[in-house]
Amino acid sequence: MKTHSTLHPYINRYLALKRALGRRYADAGRVLEHLNQFLIHVKAKDLNQETFSEWSKTQRVNSGVLRGRMGIVRNLCLYRRRTEPDCFVPDERLFPVARPHAPPHIFRKIEIARLIQAADKLKPLTRYPLRPHALRLALVLLYTTGLRRGELLKLVIGDYDPQGRTLLVRESKFHKSRYLPLSSDAVCEIETYLRARRKQHLPLACETPLIWYGYAPLRPHTGTGFTGGVKELLCRCRIRTPEGRLPRIHDFRHTFAVHALLRWYESGADIHVKLPLLATYMGHISPISTEYYLPFVEGLASAASERFQAYCGSLVTTTPNPNGGK
Repeated sequence: MKTHSTLHPYINRYLALKRALGRRYADAGRVLEHLNQFLIHVKAKDLNQETFSEWSKTQRVNSGVLRGRMGIVRNLCLYRRRTEPDCFVPDERLFPVARPHAPPHIFRKIEIARLIQAADKLKPLTRYPLRPHALRLALVLLYTTGLRRGELLKLVIGDYDPQGRTLLVRESKFHKSRYLPLSSDAVCEIETYLRARRKQHLPLACETPLIWYGYAPLRPHTGTGFTGGVKELLCRCRIRTPEGRLPRIHDFRHTFAVHALLRWYESGADIHVKLPLLATYMGHISPISTEYYLPFVEGLASAASERFQAYCGSLVTTTPNPNGGK
């Protein structure tokens, strides 16, 4: 029985290239392997518009996910076109219409304070004795470091260096690890949390998850469970976006980036010098990726306008109206 389609060697080379560049491409690999098996099943000689359309119909997912998977195949075909100019490339105009991304919610400082206070008021559970302490620490780390949710939940106690006042984020996106210098507030929160664990004789081994859940020594929070805990706090504090939805965990990362930039504007720092530092801290390859986390919200717009006025205001002149009006 045939086990490889015409696309199989291209898929292997394409994935090898992307992974060599630091991308895991696990999801893309599964999508392309499914396409490979589909072409074998229908006995297709090669990928063309007809087989691509038929494969797309086998994807029982919403339009946004389908568009993403079709894009993965299109990128493979673009890679193939480098050596085979006449090969088929899906027309992106025929893909499901892309839905606009929901704008991030930039938390105000008072909202962060309310969330932390709400975490303090949570009741410990038998299976989750440090519930208020763990969620409070998680909120502080999300806000002061801009960690991704997955990065936060992967942290173990050994990643915290009390002497260096740093956190080690191990092999996150793009297989990159990085050390994060911590603020005094973040260090204080971690130390308070560890004292609470020590007082209750709970696990403190280096390999134990930092944001620890339950009595199982090696059991971290699941992403879904942690998100549910934060959503509960958001509901208690009645924090919603202007559209009426609950903010996302990832909005803390946006908030971290925006507030860092605002502090630099307020202190008169050179933004162009600071942006590469912010990109490194957030685990980005370049400042271009960091710009995604810096929506032009009111606070930034005002700060940028004031900076422009201070440096270039004298160069902007008003042209007189020959008719005498303004």
